[in-house]
Amino acid sequence: MDTIQDQDLALLVDTRDKAHLVRVRAGHKFETHHGFIAYDAMIGQPWGSVLHSSLGHPYVIVPPSTADLIKHIKRSSQVIFPKDSAYILMRMNAKPGARILESGCGSGGLTLALATAVMPTGHVYSQEIRQDFIELARHNMERVGLDPYVTFIHADSTQGFRVEGKVDAVFLDMPEPETCVPQAREVLKDGGFFGALVPTTNQVVNLLRALEDAAFGLIDVEEILTRRYKPVADRLRPQDRMVAHTGFLIFARAIVKPAQWPTTKLAAEGEEAVSPGAA
Repeated sequence: MDTIQDQDLALLVDTRDKAHLVRVRAGHKFETHHGFIAYDAMIGQPWGSVLHSSLGHPYVIVPPSTADLIKHIKRSSQVIFPKDSAYILMRMNAKPGARILESGCGSGGLTLALATAVMPTGHVYSQEIRQDFIELARHNMERVGLDPYVTFIHADSTQGFRVEGKVDAVFLDMPEPETCVPQAREVLKDGGFFGALVPTTNQVVNLLRALEDAAFGLIDVEEILTRRYKPVADRLRPQDRMVAHTGFLIFARAIVKPAQWPTTKLAAEGEEAVSPGAA
C-alpha cells in the first residue's frame, strides 16, 4: 500500500535522526517525552509524511528497511551488523526458494535478514544450543511476521545438524565454528555455500585449518568497514565515528575434494596457494 494502514510496521524518525519502530494500532498512540501522535492520525497518510507530536515535534514516517528491523530487535546478545549481514546474504546466495541453515541464532538479527531474503518459497533452519536465545529470536521473528519462514532447532551443533535433506548454504555464528565444519559439510549440497563470522584472528586460523581438512575450497577471509558522512552540502565531511571492525567473515564452497589437493599451507612455504577453480 502507498498509505499507512492499521497494523503496519512504521519507523518514526525525529529531527535528530532518533528512530522508533512501532506497530500502527487504531485507537492507540505513539508516546515519547516529545509528546504523542495518535495512530489514527497516521492511518491513511502517504508514507514519508511528516506529522507533529502533541508538543510540536516533527516526525517523518517511513516503512522500515531490513536494516531498521535488525537494529530495533530485542536483544540479549550482540547481533550481526547490517553492514555484515547484507554482504553475507550475497555470499550465501540467499534468494527466494533457498534453504539455509544457521547455527547460533543469538537474538535473531541474521535470522531476520536470511528469512527476508528466502521468502516466500525458501526456508531458514536455525539451530541453537540455548533455549533462551531461541525464545527471544522466535519472538523477534513473530514481531515482524517472518516466523512462518524459520524453523528453530534446539540442539548441540557439534553433535550434528538436525535438518532433513541437503541445504543450499550453512552459516556458523559461534565461538568455535571449527568444531562444526564436518557437520556442516555433511548437510551442505556439493557446490554449496559456507560462511562464518568470528571476532578474533586466532579463531580465523582455527577455522581455516578445519576447512583445509574438510571438503571445502574457494576460501576467503574478509572484513567490512563503513564510514558515514555528514550529508550537508556546504560542509560535507566524515562523521566523527565509524563502524570499523565487528568481525572477520570467512566464506568457502563445498567441493568434491580429490585425494591430493594443494592447500593454503603452501603459502607458509613461500609458494602461491591454489584454490579450486583458480586460473
